[in-house]
Amino acid sequence: MKNSSIERFRQMGDQELDSREVDLRDQLFRLRFQMSMGQSESIKKLRQLRKDIARVKTLAQERAKERAIATPGIRAGK
Repeated sequence: MKNSSIERFRQMGDQELDSREVDLRDQLFRLRFQMSMGQSESIKKLRQLRKDIARVKTLAQERAKERAIATPGIRAGK
């Protein structure tokens, strides 16, 4: 399952990836809020959201490094 989600993210463009990260963060916020109110006990969904956010951030970082290598004089991550 991990491979299919990472491949799905790899097919997205940079703007789509950024949009997806915002959406995932919003879902995580809402789920945490529901859990604090006792409305949800979905630990599995919480873990999955955190992992998906990490995957999206990793891909964004990889792409930033690739762009930095392609354009000399610009440092990645700064």
